[in-house]
Amino acid sequence: MRIVDFEPRHAPDWRRLNEAWIGRHFALEPADEIVLGDPVGAVIAPGGHIFMAETAAGEAVGCAGLKAMDDGGFEVIKMTVAEAARGAGLGRLLLQACIDRARLSGAPRLYLETNSGLGPALGLYRAMGFVDLPRRETPYARADVFMALRL
Repeated sequence: MRIVDFEPRHAPDWRRLNEAWIGRHFALEPADEIVLGDPVGAVIAPGGHIFMAETAAGEAVGCAGLKAMDDGGFEVIKMTVAEAARGAGLGRLLLQACIDRARLSGAPRLYLETNSGLGPALGLYRAMGFVDLPRRETPYARADVFMALRL
C-alpha cells in the first residue's frame, strides 16, 4: 500500500469511496456533493490537498482530504478506507499524511468534524493527538463531534 497525491484519474474513486461510507451510516448532504463532484475545484484549487491510498496494483482503497481554512489551518475531510482494506493501518497512514502536509505548509492546526457513532475513527483521531472542541456551526447534519490538533 502507498499514499499518493490526488490526480484527476482518482476523481471516480474519491466519489466511490466516500459515497460508500457515507451511505452506510448516513445520507449524502449538499456539502458532500460539492467536494465529491469537484474535488479539484472545491478542495485542491483553493489550496487544499487530497491523498489516496493505493494497492501495489494501483487500486484506490482509501482517501483523505485537507480543505484550506481561513486561519491558515486545514480541515481534514472525507477520510475513509474501503471495507476490504480495513485493519491494515491505512487510516493512520492517511491521517499522518494529512498531518505531515499541514506541518510542511506551516498550518497552525488541523480541524475536523465527525460523528459520535464512528468509534474507530474517534479512537484514531484521539490517539494521534486530536482534542475535542465545543459544538459549532456546521453544514453537516451528521456532525456532532468537533476536534482539532495544534501543529
